Amino acid sequence: MSLEQIISEKLYEAFKPLELKVKNESHHHSGHSGDDGSGESHWRIDITADVFTGKSRVERQRMVNQALAFELKNNIHALAMNVKAPGD
Repeated sequence: MSLEQIISEKLYEAFKPLELKVKNESHHHSGHSGDDGSGESHWRIDITADVFTGKSRVERQRMVNQALAFELKNNIHALAMNVKAPGD
């Protein structure tokens, strides 16, 4: 299973998002610090879920970081995220 699939599955399971986009941006960082040569080190996610309603930007990002804790520790060098509640 690709890292993109793992990220998507974990985020769907944790947040039941109304919208989710997972984009591999590793090719923009080829040869830079943090590029492990796997082609799966730098990611961007856009996620919208009801569970983020009433939460601050930092709280939302911490929730995502917690859901992806294993991947952030072992596979992901950089994760850019846009975390929204419906209506944001």
